[in-house]
Amino acid sequence: MARYLISFDDGSMDFLQEDLPAVDEAAHRVVKEAKEAGVWIFGAGIERQRANIVAPDGTVTDGPFPETKAVVGGFAIIEVPTRADALSWAAKIAAACRCAQEVREIMYDPES
Repeated sequence: MARYLISFDDGSMDFLQEDLPAVDEAAHRVVKEAKEAGVWIFGAGIERQRANIVAPDGTVTDGPFPETKAVVGGFAIIEVPTRADALSWAAKIAAACRCAQEVREIMYDPES
């Protein structure tokens, strides 16, 4: 089976703040459904913050500073038989979170 990254940018969730509890509840229902279906690997929201870069020699610098304001706001990793299945789960997440989702297949690594 293939693993897929389903993600959204942090500026795409543009509902009213008072709707957050309903969105949160809907999103957690989808997570529960995915866990019960055995497809859920991991997922989380990402705090908006500046990243740090750690070079191969251990040097730490601030950055990157993307030219765009869009950064990943949250993601899910699922394992399903087909891309069509991944798109179906992404549609459920999109409806729950009220924002579009990107779907990307994760390259297979036999060591992970």
